[in-house]
Amino acid sequence: MRIAVIAHLRHPIAMPFMGGMEAHCHQLVTALVARGHDVTLFASGDSDPVLPLHPIAERHYEAVLPWAQWHGTRELTAFQDTAFGHAWNAIAGGNFDIVHNNTMHPTLHVLAKRDRRPMVTSLHVPPFAGLADAIAANAAAWMRQTTTSRAHLATWWTRPPETASVVHNGIDTSRWQFRPSGNGRAVWAGRITPNKGTAVALEAARLADIDLDVIGPIDCMDYFTDRVAPLLDHRRVYRGLLGGQALIDAVGSASVLLSTPMWDEPFGLIAAEALACGVPVAALDRGAMREVVGDCGVLATDDASLANAISRSVAISRTACRDRVERLFSLTSMIDGYERSYAAAIAASRVSSCASTMDVLA
Repeated sequence: MRIAVIAHLRHPIAMPFMGGMEAHCHQLVTALVARGHDVTLFASGDSDPVLPLHPIAERHYEAVLPWAQWHGTRELTAFQDTAFGHAWNAIAGGNFDIVHNNTMHPTLHVLAKRDRRPMVTSLHVPPFAGLADAIAANAAAWMRQTTTSRAHLATWWTRPPETASVVHNGIDTSRWQFRPSGNGRAVWAGRITPNKGTAVALEAARLADIDLDVIGPIDCMDYFTDRVAPLLDHRRVYRGLLGGQALIDAVGSASVLLSTPMWDEPFGLIAAEALACGVPVAALDRGAMREVVGDCGVLATDDASLANAISRSVAISRTACRDRVERLFSLTSMIDGYERSYAAAIAASRVSSCASTMDVLA
């Protein structure tokens, strides 16, 4: 198939990844190419040049219109409308079989409905008004939606439409390699921002009397200064933003991963990546965490119970953690799921085109 993948523009699709959306998009494109598809990635021009990239903006918007200052403004909306308009114009003339929408931009749903263009949208966030309204207002058989977990699907629809399905994120187990033992330390990785709960992980590590490595970009400096930095010391250390093999080594060598979502996280990619390395998870029971971790971790409700979960998690078999990912969250399963959604959207588009032609002839 000829597949157009449209990326979110807040950050580049390049390592070190700023978050799960960027990591997922990079992995999606790489895996689709490996499967033999002809893929074009529509993303910011500072994305990974190894990818089959068609730039739609010179730089990602966080570099020119930082979200914290510009979200909800006409300027940021115009930036995205222009960039995604460039993408849609190229798609319209590119003879693509399917569009994979990996963004949160409502306008793309209007364009796909208008042009009867088969499109699969990966929903990475809970429903918010602009996106949810656009999906509802532009429903069509050739426009399908996927969520990353059953828990996430339930936040979008009480009764999911036939066009919606679950496709779990896939983990590249050749990169996230199994480690038979840990180093006795805990690790936390993600964007340092209130909804990721970095301070909760630090407090739980202190209560559990375990060393902790904190890894990731500072997404909210006030939160880091006021809540995170005061909890750092010689045993609980901020390691900065790591990417590539450095991140894999830091996560994979740990004895336990702490995952502390303060919102209903749709999947929790870093938890599955840690499990692939054999690292059990101690996590707050939010969103899809129960679905991802299963019996390869211990769930908690606050920093005190998370401290107890840490001591229980380190006893879990690392082999069982790896087996869970290979069984449920492989790249093969993820691409199989997307291919089924692509095929359904394409078939529905053809049926719709035939019906329109018959109406004209009649």
